[in-house]
Amino acid sequence: MRRMISDMINRFPGFHVAGVASDGQEALRRIEELEPDLVTLDIEMPRLDGFGVLERVMSSRPRPIVVFSAYTESGSVAALRALDLGAVDFVAKPSGPISFDLGRVEVRLYEALQAAAAADVGALIAERTLEAEPVVAPRIGGEAVVAIAASTGGPRALSTVLRALPPSLGAAVLIVQHMPPGFTSTLAARLSAVASLPVVEASGGESVVPDRAWLAPGDFHMRVRRIEGTVKITLDQRESIWGTRPAADALFPSVAEAFGERSVGVVLTGMGRDGANGLAAIRASGGRTIAQDEPTSVVYGMPGRAVEQGAAERVVSLDGVPGAIVECLAELTVPGDEVY
Repeated sequence: MRRMISDMINRFPGFHVAGVASDGQEALRRIEELEPDLVTLDIEMPRLDGFGVLERVMSSRPRPIVVFSAYTESGSVAALRALDLGAVDFVAKPSGPISFDLGRVEVRLYEALQAAAAADVGALIAERTLEAEPVVAPRIGGEAVVAIAASTGGPRALSTVLRALPPSLGAAVLIVQHMPPGFTSTLAARLSAVASLPVVEASGGESVVPDRAWLAPGDFHMRVRRIEGTVKITLDQRESIWGTRPAADALFPSVAEAFGERSVGVVLTGMGRDGANGLAAIRASGGRTIAQDEPTSVVYGMPGRAVEQGAAERVVSLDGVPGAIVECLAELTVPGDEVY
């Protein structure tokens, strides 16, 4: 497996394998000797597992790390734990015959290494301990929705935002996090455990109601559609957008169409350009738009693109996102309307 991964990396333009290690203890020695720009790490290693290596590296010699985890339920839990400990991204190892999954792994590994190379290690470290102050629920008249997009650095950023939002937000929350199938259900459960409102993986057909959050499942685009006055969640496997499915540029335009000025769009940290066009659609429909700022973004690709396109009305730090969301929702208030 090490040889296969090394050969892959050496074929990638701009990347070169400086050294390999057969166990965790050797990995620590090699990292200290070679001072690599990036590290790839298997969670399952003898002598010292990937978690132990990750913790020691991030506490003493922090640098971007991409981890490999099994394509299983336990593997998804391990991958998210690695992200909590400071890994930039993860790659699911082959789930069946290696030859069958080889192309998928190679594409995903290249994407992860590109994200790691672009990552701001300082923001990555700060994100682990960043806390946003809880915010007070706004008074909202009528329906409203908050649509959030994230990629690299997203799981912890989402945790920071959702933890600070009030349980009686008065709006539904729809989330796109770039992540493969199987891993999104685990992420939804983890987010729900820390968030003030319930977070579930969308299954399709749900009515969009206030004070609940839905996460798009891996390998499915999530959209919303107004049917006889009720907004429903729909899932589909139409063509990937910007190489990813789910994509914010599938969700956001549907939010703009279904909710118009009653929508708030948010683009958080992430590699690439997904979400910028959709955020522009929300803004054009009269909705409010927010992008995470560069200093607190692990990767400023997605929010940076949104800012460049003029799609973001507000640009705020990660810990300022919950407050900005509530301020945008408060601007929708109609005096005398019922509070959800």
